[in-house]
Amino acid sequence: MALLRVIDRDGTEHQVDGKVGLKVMETLRELEYGVAAICGGMCSCATCHVYVDPEWRDRLAQPLAEERELLSDLTHYEENSRLSCQIEFTLELDGLRVTIAPDE
Repeated sequence: MALLRVIDRDGTEHQVDGKVGLKVMETLRELEYGVAAICGGMCSCATCHVYVDPEWRDRLAQPLAEERELLSDLTHYEENSRLSCQIEFTLELDGLRVTIAPDE
């Protein structure tokens, strides 16, 4: 497994095993400090909203129009906002650092 660094809503950083081949959301929703992921990864609810650490932003695939549109409607949107259901975790993302965004 590869490392996924997660900063929870209290500001505490956790190091967890990322599940290669799955979406980041699938790892985060299993954590007690994780995300709700209500829609189950269908890119329709934004309850898996995270901020990607700036050093990792350019390593991720660009968000598709549907994700960009959903993100732009969020109160807590920032330039490094992503939906974790749209980020596939790969070995190349070993060490990825994300911060769980505030609830909307």
